[in-house]
Amino acid sequence: MTRETVFFVDDEEHLRIASAQSFELAGISAECFESADACLAAMADGFDGVLVTDIRMPGMDGVGLLHVALERDPELPVILVTGHGDVDLAVRCIKEGAYDFLEKPCEPARLVACVERAFEKRRLMLENRELRAQVGSDNSVEALLNGRSAAISEVRRMVASVAATEADVLITGATGTGKERAARALHKASARAGGPFVLINCAALPDALIESELFGHEAGAFPGATRARFGKFEHARGGVLCLDEIDSLPLELQAKLLHVLQNRTITRLGSNDQVPLDIRVVALAKGALEGAVAAGTFRADLLYRLNVVTIDMPELATRREDIPGLFTLLTAEAAAKYGLAVPEAPAGMLSELSSRDWPGNVRELRNEAERFVLGFVAESEHAELTLAEQMAHHERALISAAIAAHKGSLKDTHEALGLSRKTLYDKMQRYGLTKDDFVQDA
Repeated sequence: MTRETVFFVDDEEHLRIASAQSFELAGISAECFESADACLAAMADGFDGVLVTDIRMPGMDGVGLLHVALERDPELPVILVTGHGDVDLAVRCIKEGAYDFLEKPCEPARLVACVERAFEKRRLMLENRELRAQVGSDNSVEALLNGRSAAISEVRRMVASVAATEADVLITGATGTGKERAARALHKASARAGGPFVLINCAALPDALIESELFGHEAGAFPGATRARFGKFEHARGGVLCLDEIDSLPLELQAKLLHVLQNRTITRLGSNDQVPLDIRVVALAKGALEGAVAAGTFRADLLYRLNVVTIDMPELATRREDIPGLFTLLTAEAAAKYGLAVPEAPAGMLSELSSRDWPGNVRELRNEAERFVLGFVAESEHAELTLAEQMAHHERALISAAIAAHKGSLKDTHEALGLSRKTLYDKMQRYGLTKDDFVQDA
């Protein structure tokens, strides 16, 4: 069934013909039926479109059709066409779940406009339904790295590709971009999915404990070591060891890590025996490590050993088209976390969220979703926008994302967007954008 299809039901043939012509001229796929029974039979295999029905018809009337259709799908947009003074009845039907009603005689333009608005609502609802279905589902690459933008699609492609190998991986990206989620996705997609995923934040451990945490120790290795203890490397055997903020490792431990990566063995503190390891190492860093190498705080040979495969996580500002879907998914996750009903974010709110810069990336968006679920963000703060305002917000967001993706190069940007240079300049001036806002410091 085509998602962009309207089912039109009316027992008067001339109205069916006229409406079908109106839909065809507007580029809307339509199927017309003379009775509720015929329409319901066509819906038997599921229907993802919009329903428009007359109220007064022989047999099952439009109100009966509304109730049956909403039993099958409570979120189906149903538009009632009313005559014979049935406006009060139509208003009652809206309280029972109808999307809207139109009075006869109905101007073709009003009918088409009403259906197009219903399609907008339907598309958003279907996307939300798909995203919410992922909450509580398996930790697949698609579920952990959600979005439809080219940037996150490329990350998923790289994760799926490298997951089939045993190569160690370096994942870089700004705070909140989802580096840990990418590491977990890699683990879940690999042959090691049945093994452990051991995460350690190198920056959160005191220098005095980090060596013991990673390599383990024997009894008596240092004061207080009353018994032998496995380190994180051994706990990760058969699985993945994820080292977050690897650039925080002291230089002497970087040398030992390099030995582990090269030989796949460790030596516990207080021991001379080498312990063989079957692990995969995934390292996370906030930015490119070349700068740390130049500063003398990170070993060049360790970087060369790690960056055989490097995955760079994109910032949220470079994939604004993913924000509405991500916010919906994060809202559902937050509602499940707190045991609350999932609130529906209005279109105006989603459009406004898409226009923000989000310096904290997905982590900041997650916090906003939790605040929304808990009632600390009022929907009134994101008033419904007109279609023109929503289009402007969306256009500004797309242009901003394109400039950021091309690192401020306006030539590359206008070519990628299919705009003339002058048109791009005019739009940037209208939205208060300058290329300097998107040029990253060296």
